[in-house]
Amino acid sequence: MRPYTWCSIFASIGGFLFGFDTGSIGPVTVMSQFEDKFNSISAILQGLIVSTILLTASLSSIAAGPLSDRISRTRTFALGGLVFGIGSILSSAAENLPMLLVGRCVTGLGEGLFMSTITVYVLEIAPASLRGRLSCLTQLFVTIGVASGYFVCYGSVKLASSISWRIPFILQVIVSFVFCAGSLFLPHSPRWLQHVGRAEDAKHAWEKLGYTAAEAEKEQEVEERERNEIAVETEQAQRESAVAAEDNKRDRFKGTVWGKDVRKRTILGIFLMAAQQACGIDGVLYYAPVLFSQAGLSSTTSAFLASGVSGLLNIACTIITQIFTDKWGRRPSMIRGGLVISGTMLTIGALYASGASSTPGGRWAIVVLIYVFIIAFATSWAVVNRIYCSEIQPMHTRAAATSLGQCANWAVNWVVAFTTPFFLSRSSSGPYFLFGTSSLLTVIVCLLFQPESKGVSLERLDKIFEVSPWKKFLANRVSRLHSLSQGRHRDGEGYDDGTSGGVEAIELRPISVAA
Repeated sequence: MRPYTWCSIFASIGGFLFGFDTGSIGPVTVMSQFEDKFNSISAILQGLIVSTILLTASLSSIAAGPLSDRISRTRTFALGGLVFGIGSILSSAAENLPMLLVGRCVTGLGEGLFMSTITVYVLEIAPASLRGRLSCLTQLFVTIGVASGYFVCYGSVKLASSISWRIPFILQVIVSFVFCAGSLFLPHSPRWLQHVGRAEDAKHAWEKLGYTAAEAEKEQEVEERERNEIAVETEQAQRESAVAAEDNKRDRFKGTVWGKDVRKRTILGIFLMAAQQACGIDGVLYYAPVLFSQAGLSSTTSAFLASGVSGLLNIACTIITQIFTDKWGRRPSMIRGGLVISGTMLTIGALYASGASSTPGGRWAIVVLIYVFIIAFATSWAVVNRIYCSEIQPMHTRAAATSLGQCANWAVNWVVAFTTPFFLSRSSSGPYFLFGTSSLLTVIVCLLFQPESKGVSLERLDKIFEVSPWKKFLANRVSRLHSLSQGRHRDGEGYDDGTSGGVEAIELRPISVAA
């Protein structure tokens, strides 16, 4: 196994921290020992405790991109691990709600620093042929963390004292400090070193990551050649069009995530990262015990166990996706997965709205559909979304754009996590209809605006965004219709397809257009 794989695995421990908190905080808030300590909490307060970490994470993630460009990827997520650990110490020692909420806020600041940064780091150290598979490691560790959080709470809920809900926070402290210390020994991203002008250090970094001299030289040659090609193309375009050159001078955002050359990608990435949470996945993961109890699993231990099973299912699906993600493609996974995600959410909403959820068959159907939803998400949006939104950006905007996307992700995540308990207490079907509709809208956006990026080098992704998918689709249709028209013109009466001929043959013959 190459060193770059081991580095990717270790960096992905940050994903475990995020997942462990996701899987444990919801169950913690419904433990009787937790309620005894802080008195009975309302749905709004429960949402606040769960979601506070996301609010501060969305803020610190904005700074993560510029910070990682300045001090390196590895030092940024090491700092994030340190801050996360300090916040977990405060949470584990909390004696009142204000102290717990402060701890959650500090934890979120650390989480915001490392989550988007480790994604960028893994993308930059992985070869193009393994980029999807290695980037998937972060999501795999997230799912392992979620399942671990469920099962830790399933075991600790049986303890009589407050240690039952403090144990998850204590475990977070241990893992986060290990993550912080170990990250300082990881080699820097060679692409980041090249970006900041440390070419000699970049060569040594390629060696530390396990690239042979020939492989490292090839990577550097490809980067240099493609960078020169892009520069030449830009120079030619500026010479050919004085108007375009003048526009570039007036573009005050040139060189940033809002520059004319990348703003469409930035907007698409931010939208997709926000949509990932608008489908309701963290509403399901955070409040799985509540959802399973609502579906008919009455006891706390049964609901916790069902949540743990969903966590294991999530892990299994992520492993499968990791194997095939570089073969399936980004665009098909987003569209097909989104259709299943939307369908399950809308069906669950319909079962609650029609009253079918009051029957044994309806309740079990809801439980099964929740599992189907998790499978669909784990095999599509969970993995592909995060990879896609980072890899479509050029080097000079990748870290900043990824951090903006992560900010949008956590901002929507906070809204979902904060409002879900209150929403469910008022309407059992409403949240599912909302999540299903949001997912369907995202599928439409992917159909129209998301080009395929599988196998494209990080330095040559500009080409795939020159024409939007919907424009290509229309161009293909016009071209095909033009060809058919030319065929009819040549034949006089219509296009002969070898069957009955004439117009009827055209109408009956299916037209196949690539996605």
